Amino acid sequence: MALTERVKQILSWYPSDNPGTLTNLARLMNHGTLAGTGKFVILPVDQGFEHGPARSFQPNVPGYDPEYHAQLAIESGCNAYAAPLGFLEAIAGKMAGEIPLILKLNNSDSLAKVDQPMSALTATVKDAVRLGCVAIGYTIYPGSGARNQQYQDLRDLIAEAKDAGLPTVLWAYPRGSGLSKDGETAIDVVAYAAQIASQLGAHVIKVKPPKEHIEQAEAKKVYEKYNIPVKTLSDRVRHVVQSAFNGKRIVIFSGGEAKDTASLLDEVKQIQQGGGFGSIMGRNAFQRPKAEALKLLSDVMGIFRG
Repeated sequence: MALTERVKQILSWYPSDNPGTLTNLARLMNHGTLAGTGKFVILPVDQGFEHGPARSFQPNVPGYDPEYHAQLAIESGCNAYAAPLGFLEAIAGKMAGEIPLILKLNNSDSLAKVDQPMSALTATVKDAVRLGCVAIGYTIYPGSGARNQQYQDLRDLIAEAKDAGLPTVLWAYPRGSGLSKDGETAIDVVAYAAQIASQLGAHVIKVKPPKEHIEQAEAKKVYEKYNIPVKTLSDRVRHVVQSAFNGKRIVIFSGGEAKDTASLLDEVKQIQQGGGFGSIMGRNAFQRPKAEALKLLSDVMGIFRG
């Protein structure tokens, strides 16, 4: 389809990128139900690696099969499907051209309990090109004692991906011994993570919906002095998007742990109202029976269409 004015506007925010990278970013925005709107609903399925198969797939047994998730992304009209190497290798050839693919280049598991989390590199940019992907994905943990290595690895991967014409989708999840559990989703910390992700060169930034809590004492003084609105989720989403280059970077929000449909749709409405670019929704979609998941994703896309 021809590029809409909104898609052209978003592409203009990345003036240093080469035509290949911009073309693949446009492909993400020009696919599925939300094509041309500049909004995103992406299905990510890395939970089997991150949380284990039973926790991830037993609530909806067909999810043990990699093809189930790709087909769900296709049938629901998602912008893209994101997964680790194994899941994409299982479906990329069979479903070539049917759905934009994002290869998650690093992953971790929940078997080791560590104070300073860091995901392992589990795939390469060459794998992403071989599988016909339109982007790479990567996770950073701002707040981890291992963050410097993560940032340095990401720098090299982004440079290599750009040479191959691929944009980067960055999971920015604050985590580490220096943060409380509430601090991982505190508004000041999530906004900081969005800024870090922007500075590191991410094209699309994935963060968790922020809570009203403020973690950093020095940041709290500023939030109070300037009366930064953080009472509602839409206020907080607006501030996170502002923190990503004043809204000139694509910021999408995770669905998080499974929740009831009404709560989930209310959260999506507030993300939309706050200027969020979309949702990247895994467990809340694929852990439901397929018909229910398709209805949910359709409703979510309807909200983002306005």
